Amino acid sequence: MVQAWYMDESQEDQRAPHRQQPNRAVSLEQLRRLGVVYRRLDADNYETDPCLKEIRRAENYSWMDIVTIHKDKLPNYEEKIKTFYEEHLHLDDEIRYILDGSGYFDVRDKDDKWIRISMEKGDMITLPAGIYHRFTLDENVCCCRLP
Repeated sequence: MVQAWYMDESQEDQRAPHRQQPNRAVSLEQLRRLGVVYRRLDADNYETDPCLKEIRRAENYSWMDIVTIHKDKLPNYEEKIKTFYEEHLHLDDEIRYILDGSGYFDVRDKDDKWIRISMEKGDMITLPAGIYHRFTLDENVCCCRLP
């Protein structure tokens, strides 16, 4: 099950959990109120998963690509990691499905406080258009990107 929490103010290693002490957990309901949608899917069978097919049909997602974020496989790895971690927003929803590995999506709440969402294999997240966010990972992640 996905975990989320308010982040501490530390500027140290972006790949660390950065939990406040004491921890301030964030529920799925709190994420939903921000427009963030979480789903758990079968990453081992993503090519034939009926749940993923239904999501793609219902949301009218016509394409997807797979991005492997690993220092041995992604050209300009260090530069890309820095780019992913820069705060930004999109005019459209952003959908990410973790096929392998783990990472963190950080989103801003209504008071501009960072919430860290821990993502692992099988987790899918939809970030609504207009929400400030950024991404970082642990050691590696294979992320399926939908439009």
